Amino acid sequence: MTEPRRRAPRRKVNGVLLLDKPTGLTSNSALQRAKRLFEAEKAGHTGTLDPFASGLLPICLGEATKFSQFLLDADKAYRAEIRLGVRTTTADPEGEVIETRPVAVTLEQVHEVLPRFLGEIMQVPPMHSALKRDGRPLYELARQGIEVERAPRAVRVYQIGVELLAGDVLTVVVHCGKGLYVRTLAEDIGAALGCGAYLQALRRLAVGPFRLDEAVGLAELEALDLAERDARLKPETILVADLPRMDLDVDAAWQLCHGQAIWRPGLGVAQRFALFDPAGRFLGVAEVNDDGKLAPRRLLAS
Repeated sequence: MTEPRRRAPRRKVNGVLLLDKPTGLTSNSALQRAKRLFEAEKAGHTGTLDPFASGLLPICLGEATKFSQFLLDADKAYRAEIRLGVRTTTADPEGEVIETRPVAVTLEQVHEVLPRFLGEIMQVPPMHSALKRDGRPLYELARQGIEVERAPRAVRVYQIGVELLAGDVLTVVVHCGKGLYVRTLAEDIGAALGCGAYLQALRRLAVGPFRLDEAVGLAELEALDLAERDARLKPETILVADLPRMDLDVDAAWQLCHGQAIWRPGLGVAQRFALFDPAGRFLGVAEVNDDGKLAPRRLLAS
């Protein structure tokens, strides 16, 4: 009788891994593989990529998970391959083809329609999405053939650059704010061009300050030993690099770390700060409450 396989011991490891997620994996599967490679007690990602998509997936380990929200709200950049002349049920390659049309699109026509999608635009979230209605993800309803009304949402597109138009495939780079569905954008561009379209491939190039060229793939991680993997982690402070820094004296650091709000002149309600103790160690994030006091919001366990 063979002995049951023992699980590797979990350890407290903190930091941010910039992972290059391959196609064919869900974001959660990629997260779990990375978590096992680091033997980490705790891990979380900062916004999903569909299985057919690849690219930058920041993963937070240990104490860094407390600050993952700051990346969920970050701007993002994608390279999108848009297949013109074909529409699918999901607006991506995983759906069934529902319409085909001839394609006679020129580069001039593309440059003419793309400005319509710049700035703040309204998008109707797709049925095949993780948004919930009455506690159920929309994609579960869609799989049952149920379609519900979705209210349009405001999203922001900062830039769309054309990389290539090759036959019926248009490749663009999109720099956008949070909440944009690139699938829906591809479908809407196809409608504007009069031929229909779906999102054939997607690669995430950037999330907030992080770029894909900083990322490491799963195969490369697997080839490293544990110490080399740890060396690829970035500190938690990079998640709050956009916040103003506040250096505290010993008394203020003690008060905040024990859940007490403190008074500081000149602060505005809802302002957030990255906190550091007198030795320069990162403590966490505080936010100004309705009383005008600086109150702890997310703190490191130590």
